[in-house]
Amino acid sequence: MRQRNALLIAVPATALMTVPAVAQTYGDHPHMGAWGWSGMIFGPIMMIVFIAVAVVVVVLLVRWLSGPGHGGALHSPPGTTPLDILKVRFAKGEIDKEEFGERQRVLGE
Repeated sequence: MRQRNALLIAVPATALMTVPAVAQTYGDHPHMGAWGWSGMIFGPIMMIVFIAVAVVVVVLLVRWLSGPGHGGALHSPPGTTPLDILKVRFAKGEIDKEEFGERQRVLGE
């Protein structure tokens, strides 16, 4: 069992250590790899793509973990009528008596 665990660590570690050596000696230019100078543009592009994907994953994860019904004040509770919302706004002082009466007439009640 102990030997198996050592192999599970040693084999991938050895493979990872040989990748940079192979990449540096590929092609005519030892430090540029097979892509040459044109390959240098892919590094920044891939970093931007990686960051964008990470941000999207985090946003989706936060939205998923927060669950439904945490949308803020844009949604009124079920069964609330426009007149109820108008009464709440009047009670909070957001609208005055004249505006309350005008909007109440527009609503037809």
